[in-house]
Amino acid sequence: MNTPQLTKNQALVYDVLEKSEGPLSAYTILDKLRDHGFRAPLQVYRALDKLLEYGVVHRLESINSFVVCAHPDENCHNHGTVAFAICESCGQVIEFHDHEVDHRLMDRMRAKRFKAEKTTIEIRGVCESCAA
Repeated sequence: MNTPQLTKNQALVYDVLEKSEGPLSAYTILDKLRDHGFRAPLQVYRALDKLLEYGVVHRLESINSFVVCAHPDENCHNHGTVAFAICESCGQVIEFHDHEVDHRLMDRMRAKRFKAEKTTIEIRGVCESCAA
């Protein structure tokens, strides 16, 4: 993980997400960190806000959950569109980047004189294992 020095709370939240088998809600993170002194959702949300800012965690809007960035050394903030395939059966999340799609979307935005600040694509469906 190539980030600034994390606070204790940020490191604990990151560690929980990194060890998770899938996306976690803020309240699930809170439950996992109660033994570490976490008592309020605000503690988790503050840590998550910073981790999002650093680009090492992503928020999955459609399921209101968080995952560790699969490419933290690439700095997702700088390489455009982040896309996720989310299995509705098992919860597996696959993160990927498609620079061709990214360029087409950015060309569209420039043509419309719209300055995109964040672009996230979430594709919901069933993974190969669950479809079998």
